[in-house]
Amino acid sequence: MAESWYSYDPDRDLLRLIVRVQPNASRTEFAGFHGGYPKIRVAGPAIEDRANALLLDFLKKKFDLPGGRVIITRGSRGRTKTIEISNPGQTLLVRLKELLQ
Repeated sequence: MAESWYSYDPDRDLLRLIVRVQPNASRTEFAGFHGGYPKIRVAGPAIEDRANALLLDFLKKKFDLPGGRVIITRGSRGRTKTIEISNPGQTLLVRLKELLQ
């Protein structure tokens, strides 16, 4: 599988992820891959940015990141989203890959 779902910019210390989101799931969790992108099920509706808020909270908790370091930069109204994580740390990408196996 191509690993185009993430990129890291060492000059800016910025990790960019492209994920597929499924709102209205029974629980929030990683669910493997869909169309070459990590799939995240979100236990919230896709109205009033509830699913987006749950997605960001899930990623912050899962990777022990403080608020403000995880943002959606593209796709806030769609299922395919680009997420940027500033100052991700050395092990975050490794942890992400392990969770998705």
